[in-house]
Amino acid sequence: MAGAVQAIDPSVPPSGAGCVECDETGSWWLHLRRCAACGHVGCCDDSLNKHATAHYRQTGHPVMQSFEPGEDWFWDYATEDYTDGPRLADPQSHPRSQSVPGPAERVPADWEALLG
Repeated sequence: MAGAVQAIDPSVPPSGAGCVECDETGSWWLHLRRCAACGHVGCCDDSLNKHATAHYRQTGHPVMQSFEPGEDWFWDYATEDYTDGPRLADPQSHPRSQSVPGPAERVPADWEALLG
């Protein structure tokens, strides 16, 4: 866990309420993950674009935390396992009013089929 702790900066707030790259391209996501080092919010591996994993590959920041309401678990890409971490800067999740998948206005009617 020592490596995971070094990869976490609890003072950094999340980059926003949604996946940075999906927002930039007009795409949508299923669930969100937050980088524990820099606050980048990306979509999970069950989403079409898998931007959280792409962020890890591009930056080497191994630890992500769920950015879903009511979830506080951490994932370490380097060990491919759950890990522990401190409370990160608020907010702890996207707004509860935000749809899942989201954002609602960009989610296609056949989203479940698209995710397979």
